[in-house]
Amino acid sequence: MPVRTCVATHQRKADTELLRLVVDPSDPDRIIPDPRRRLPGRGAWITPDLDALDLACQRRAIQRALRVSAETDTGQVREYLADPDLKRKTDP
Repeated sequence: MPVRTCVATHQRKADTELLRLVVDPSDPDRIIPDPRRRLPGRGAWITPDLDALDLACQRRAIQRALRVSAETDTGQVREYLADPDLKRKTDP
C-alpha cells in the first residue's frame, strides 16, 4: 500500500487515509477533491478534515505541492469535507 505525506500536517499515512487534491482540468484556478484517485495530473495529499485544509491554505502548501502560482479556489474541497453525505457517496 502506497504511503503519502499530508501537505498540511506532514504526517505519513497510507494513501487510503488521505484525500487527493488536483487542479480542475476545466479551470486551472480551482482545486478539486479526487477521492477515487483517478483524475489526471499532479496530486497533493491532505488529511481529510477542515482543520488540515485551513492549515494547508494558510501555508499555501496545496498550491506549492501542485505547482500553481496564482491564488486558487479551494471551495469545492471545503464543501466536500464539510458534507459527510457527499464524502460517503464518493469514497472508493
